[in-house]
Amino acid sequence: MERRPDYRRIVDAARNIQPDSLPLYEHIIAPEVMETILDKEFRELAKGDLADKREYFRTYCDFFSRMGYDTVSFEQCITSIMPGSGALYSHAPGVITDRASFEAYPWEELPELFFDAFSDDFRALREVMPPGMKAIGGPGNGIFECVQDITGLVNLSYLGMDDPDTYAGLFRAVAKANLAIWKRFIEEFGDIYCVLRFGDDLGFKSNTLIDVADIRRLIIPAYRPIIDLVHSVGKPFLLHSCGSIFEVMEDLIAAGIDAKHSNEDQIAPFPQWVERYGSRLGNFGGADMNFLIQNESATIREYVLSIIEKAWGHGGFAFGSGNSIPDYVPAEGYLAMVNAVREWRGEGPVEIG
Repeated sequence: MERRPDYRRIVDAARNIQPDSLPLYEHIIAPEVMETILDKEFRELAKGDLADKREYFRTYCDFFSRMGYDTVSFEQCITSIMPGSGALYSHAPGVITDRASFEAYPWEELPELFFDAFSDDFRALREVMPPGMKAIGGPGNGIFECVQDITGLVNLSYLGMDDPDTYAGLFRAVAKANLAIWKRFIEEFGDIYCVLRFGDDLGFKSNTLIDVADIRRLIIPAYRPIIDLVHSVGKPFLLHSCGSIFEVMEDLIAAGIDAKHSNEDQIAPFPQWVERYGSRLGNFGGADMNFLIQNESATIREYVLSIIEKAWGHGGFAFGSGNSIPDYVPAEGYLAMVNAVREWRGEGPVEIG
């Protein structure tokens, strides 16, 4: 029997209900990888007018449909419109270094900057969404990443020691701006989305990136209004957060997250996440991204099938990489993962071109 896209499978997985068929999920897939697999160049269309964007998203959505996804992953990042940003991703100097620069920052302008930049993308996505599919994503970046991107992690640490009031005020200001963006986003574009998410990397391989007490005091309480807003429109919330964040997982569950994505074998292989939290959370992910880069297709196939066997039957579950598919993941490695899932579902493989 042909498997048709049905976004409700991802909704079930996010609500920690085992879907009728294992859904594929990916946080981000680089358009360069899509172009290699489709043998079609299209990513430059994203920079064009509304008509170009429609054509871009037709191909973008077609990729997800052809691979066997039930949803289209798409977000636009809040950090990209924040004046003076760049400390998180490109190591630019932080634009906020003290109380004066904090108070001079154009906090009230951020929502308008976001929608001026990205409304056409969401409109175009809505117009070309394939039957049976919806999107998963939303305004990208959580509270911590937005703060880091205008301060830098090192400077943020100094600020926490030198000026605790400004340090705390930064998190509150970001939280207020992000909530305003989320409120308008759900009003204008929430109909496109079946699961809403943001990514906020709180940890690295061995620990959290800032003190656990600060995460509990300043970050997780700022998640709650956004999660509550998502729940108020009847949708589940998925948190993407990399790193060893076990110390705050109970706090995150208490804050209301429905599902969690991101895993790395060096921290804890995916079945361990399922074992620890499968009774209370949907678990998204599975394959360590580095494994997809470093291994041949046959090895990836066996690895993926072994993870599925261990994780299936333990509540909500959607399979993909433990992080994302950036442009340096070989298309062959990505397809080996996808085809292993398709094989497990009883479907034929997809190929390049």
